[in-house]
Amino acid sequence: QVQLVESGGGLVQPGGSLRLSCAGSGTIFRINDMGWYRQAPGKQRELVAAILSSGSTNYADSVKGRFTISRDNAKNTVYLQMNSLKPEDTAVYYCNAEMPYGLESRSYWGQGTQVTVSS
Repeated sequence: QVQLVESGGGLVQPGGSLRLSCAGSGTIFRINDMGWYRQAPGKQRELVAAILSSGSTNYADSVKGRFTISRDNAKNTVYLQMNSLKPEDTAVYYCNAEMPYGLESRSYWGQGTQVTVSS
């Protein structure tokens, strides 16, 4: 059984930084795309950043230039470095991983980690 476990969330002042980690465990042969999503109270879950198996990345416009996604394939881990944090970045952050499942692909989610940006 595959599990994704996030860590690194917390309370930070505006302008501060946090680094989120998401480690996969269990029987993992290959991870294709990985990403970070977030969901603020009363809002839909949105994509923050994604990194493909090729290493290509894409970001939501709201975080471009402030957030950086990276991955360590040997550790089945994806990271999100968040700098210059703003109150509007406050949300529960979820990691996602797409893995082959037979001839198809299966999506796995972490349990979420709270990020609160407040003075």
